[in-house]
Amino acid sequence: MMIPERKDWTWVLQRPCPECGLDTRSFAREDIPAIISANAASWQQALTVSADPAASPVRGTWSPVEYACHVRDLLVLCDYRLGLMLTQDDPLFANWDQDQAAATGRYSQQAPADVAAQLTDAAATAVSRFADVAPGQWLRKGRRSDGAQFTVETFGRNLAHEAVHHLYDVTGIRYGDPHYP
Repeated sequence: MMIPERKDWTWVLQRPCPECGLDTRSFAREDIPAIISANAASWQQALTVSADPAASPVRGTWSPVEYACHVRDLLVLCDYRLGLMLTQDDPLFANWDQDQAAATGRYSQQAPADVAAQLTDAAATAVSRFADVAPGQWLRKGRRSDGAQFTVETFGRNLAHEAVHHLYDVTGIRYGDPHYP
């Protein structure tokens, strides 16, 4: 029996995120790779600007390096799930417990420079796969263990939001603001 994922941010597919400022409906689906790529480049700076990227800025929240590890692992997971969507009919994704992944992966103990390089590599892989999506594949479907349903397009838009939102969590800069990385 699968345990459903607990956090559902799929509402960002219908309206702008009031926190990070991204409206996932505001860009063409073909722009998903560019958004992911630009976001990955911004993490390099986010991990070097912080005085201590391993320190949590607020008790109970992740540090910049922990958020970067999460985004790195999310990119790897989403690339895998995208592969399933492109090769299987309506696959059901196994549950991913992000808190367990953080504990098991010892996010807080990872070196920022290593995480930055790994995040760049994971983004390049995901960008390549999204860039290769053929016009007829954007409507292929997949389902998360909590019942959330995606097309390749909405899956990519959701991933773009996740990456942008977590960069906001670290930098406090909203998407589209003049100082957005």
